[in-house]
Amino acid sequence: MKKETEFGPLLHGTARAWRLKLDERLKPLGLSQARWRTLLHLSLASEPVTQAELAARLGVEEPTLVNLLHRLEEAGWVKRVNSAQDRRCKTVKLQPRARRVIDRIDSTANQLRHELLTGISPGELQACVRVLEKIRQRAEHASTGNGRSNGAGVKR
Repeated sequence: MKKETEFGPLLHGTARAWRLKLDERLKPLGLSQARWRTLLHLSLASEPVTQAELAARLGVEEPTLVNLLHRLEEAGWVKRVNSAQDRRCKTVKLQPRARRVIDRIDSTANQLRHELLTGISPGELQACVRVLEKIRQRAEHASTGNGRSNGAGVKR
């Protein structure tokens, strides 16, 4: 198998294995992968996030996210409020209960990251990050019409 054809499945498998390992470690906190990923994405946002934006960041359909947010809101993890810019949209805000558990999520994720990256040199890691960033940028800026990348915004 050529290296180019191995790359996609390897990338997907690596991300999946990493997520599953973190999920396993966060289960004792009573957090499913859907819950901890949602809370983590909200904690990383620098400004209020609409439900639609959050769905896009998580890679799920908005109706799926609405059901999850309803359960998170009932449990006191998040609060949905009407957007100040557009009353038709709702933004999602973390509640104090979620902020406390995010510290535990971060700590667990940092420990796992350290374990998985041990033995990988800083140079190897920097090269990997550079390559992944280029690929992500190309994918985000790819033309949808002819399947070719338009190259916009890609660092070379």
